[in-house]
Amino acid sequence: MPKKPDAMPYHWSENVPHSPGAGPDRPQVTLTLWPYRSLPPQGFVAFIAVTFVLLMVPVLGLLGQAALWGMLPYVLGALALTWVLLRRSYRDGALREVLTITDEAARLVRIDPDGRERSWEANPYWVRVEMQETGGPVENYLTLHGGPRTVEIGAFLGPEERVALRNELVAAFANPARR
Repeated sequence: MPKKPDAMPYHWSENVPHSPGAGPDRPQVTLTLWPYRSLPPQGFVAFIAVTFVLLMVPVLGLLGQAALWGMLPYVLGALALTWVLLRRSYRDGALREVLTITDEAARLVRIDPDGRERSWEANPYWVRVEMQETGGPVENYLTLHGGPRTVEIGAFLGPEERVALRNELVAAFANPARR
């Protein structure tokens, strides 16, 4: 597979151990995609702490005054809302898509944040990777055609990431060493 920057929110691996059908006589390529995380979990605590300090700056001028008690619920409510929305963002980021390509089948499994799985399977020989640069639901709309239906892949990726992914998918499906 072509090399890409480490910041891309997907990873290719070959002959994944402990996978059904993988082994030296059955080559397998696996692509795992996930939504980009702009704030790593380690930065969550620091962000909340800095936000708390910045929200408390205007409150410091009210120390010893009755207006402090009128302002404090709004400041703490803003902090709590920030906390809740960031936690929701992390929960939504648990989304995963796993594409497994073997000689016999190409299988895409989407694992939603609630744990529900949806899958698609087709013969890799007949799979076509297509991109609608305009006119799709998003810019550079990426789909896999084959089997009983067409499926979208990498909907949560940025337009440039979908272009890079399309090139890698075309190469993966055209790889004669895998056939």
